[in-house]
Amino acid sequence: MCPITIGAAGVGGLVVGFVLGRLTKGGCKKNAGACKCAKKNDDRPLPQPPARQPIPAGSVEIYVGNLSYELDEAQLAKMFGEYGKVDSARVVLNRANGKSKGFGFVVMPNREEAEKAIAAYSEKEVMGRKMRVNEARNTIVE
Repeated sequence: MCPITIGAAGVGGLVVGFVLGRLTKGGCKKNAGACKCAKKNDDRPLPQPPARQPIPAGSVEIYVGNLSYELDEAQLAKMFGEYGKVDSARVVLNRANGKSKGFGFVVMPNREEAEKAIAAYSEKEVMGRKMRVNEARNTIVE
């Protein structure tokens, strides 16, 4: 419902305007394009993220926060690949616009290699942002 200004009609006019707006299902027919309450065309389906897969037993899932918004999954996997084998790298995306939310996850099968990577990248500045890296807390294990 669009905001209604209270003029000479006072509160009575506000009530009548509210009721008329409800009866016409949307209120402002005059400025439907300019009105913020006009129904938007949101019939298109939102992109769904891939289903989260359980990590293999013995693997380590690493949380990587404060990522640069330009960093993609391939670059993230390459960075952590310098310290050992990387099973997967995932940058979490905003479903509405498909852009990075600024954090992601890396799965490494070897704990020693994962701990070296965590120590190396924790508080390290990459692409203008100081990353926060630690072992992920809530993981799904096979």
